[in-house]
Amino acid sequence: MGATGGAVRAYTSAVAAAALLCVLPALRTGAGTPWSTVGLLAGLCLVCELPGRRPFLGGSVPIGPGSFFPLLLAGAFLLPPAAAALVAVSGASAGRVESPPAATRRVWRAARLALAVWTASAAYGLLGGAATLGGTGDGRLPDLPYALLPAGAATLVLSLVLTALDGSILVVAERLPVRRAWNGLLSRALAPHLVHGLAGLMTAVLWRGPYGPLSALVVLLPIYISCWVFAQSEREHAAHRATIRALVQAVDIKDAYTRGHSERVGHASVLIARELGMERNRLEVLRFAGILHDIGKLCVPTRVLRKDGPLTPEERRVIELHPGYGDEIVRGIGFLGEARSAILHHHERLDGSGYPCGLSGREIPEFARVVAVADAFDAMTSTRSYRRGRPVPAALAELERCAGTQFDPRMVRALVRAVNRDGWPSSAAVTADGVPAPAPPPRTGGRHAVSGPRPAADRPR
Repeated sequence: MGATGGAVRAYTSAVAAAALLCVLPALRTGAGTPWSTVGLLAGLCLVCELPGRRPFLGGSVPIGPGSFFPLLLAGAFLLPPAAAALVAVSGASAGRVESPPAATRRVWRAARLALAVWTASAAYGLLGGAATLGGTGDGRLPDLPYALLPAGAATLVLSLVLTALDGSILVVAERLPVRRAWNGLLSRALAPHLVHGLAGLMTAVLWRGPYGPLSALVVLLPIYISCWVFAQSEREHAAHRATIRALVQAVDIKDAYTRGHSERVGHASVLIARELGMERNRLEVLRFAGILHDIGKLCVPTRVLRKDGPLTPEERRVIELHPGYGDEIVRGIGFLGEARSAILHHHERLDGSGYPCGLSGREIPEFARVVAVADAFDAMTSTRSYRRGRPVPAALAELERCAGTQFDPRMVRALVRAVNRDGWPSSAAVTADGVPAPAPPPRTGGRHAVSGPRPAADRPR
């Protein structure tokens, strides 16, 4: 949620009141609530959440609510709706809150889960799901093929309710348009919820079996471990992204003329790669390559980077050292993989006249050929304080003119197709410093001006 204004507090209070009405029947005297089952499931939910709030093996264990969704669904299958809703409150209330206001966020989290579990349990009961579990003392075995239908329907209901609530809070808190608030929420949540539903059903079946709740650990322990491993992986990826952001910010501070250029080159590189059908596991590494292609500028004197006039031959040679500097900077960052080759070779030319190694044709690594096109395209279309950016069609035409000599024609064609289909965010209205573009300077020279017959896209950047 964003800022908690009056509308957000009112909406959260309304959802919390609805959740309270759902759980009240289980709290009444004589309701026959199976408190032992409620307590065990709620306690297990709490156990799943607490490691995320406490140091463990030298650090916190960031396990989100997905780690106890099988328990919530097991509660929906084993308990009446009001009792099942109670199970959601403990773990949801105890979970780690990343940003304030913590109390409001915990109330919202507990209320939304309680409502979702209540509706799932109600749907499960209406479809006769309890009768398919067996283990009720009459020696009957679970009727598993038939149990899948009510369990699947209940899981779908839970996913729909959570999606509706998550989208509605975005509308209220972030003031997003209705269509945008719900866009993609259900498609992203449904598959994980269905997996959790199957695990919850297996937990409920074992719970009703001869060995009771302890046998449910056969299902729950592997799920919890897999959630922990996934959370560790997510934390590692977050650390990678933080490292990349820090390096890019350092370049942007050093060379204010190209602020934002790195991110756009990363975006254009991914557009090209997707058009070429590159494997998904390479896309993020290629994006890192595009973002970090100019990291070597950290080692170039600031006076050269920010010079307004034409570069001298000596200054040009200094600029052309930045790919090698970049390779040295990222040498010890293992997760970059193929990205290093793009950082070192993104100024090579297909005809062999590029730098730093004078590679030609297929000698140039694939990532470097992609980043070279993305880099030149954004450099041409971006407005800088010393010149206006070219229109996108003109920049694409220039790339096509230079294809086969400076750029790989496959990469150029891929970018042309992607941009013609998806468009390109214009940066011509502002400079790289984020201020309105000035009128074009009267001089023909510039900070990166070149002389002679070299292609216009070929500039030390």
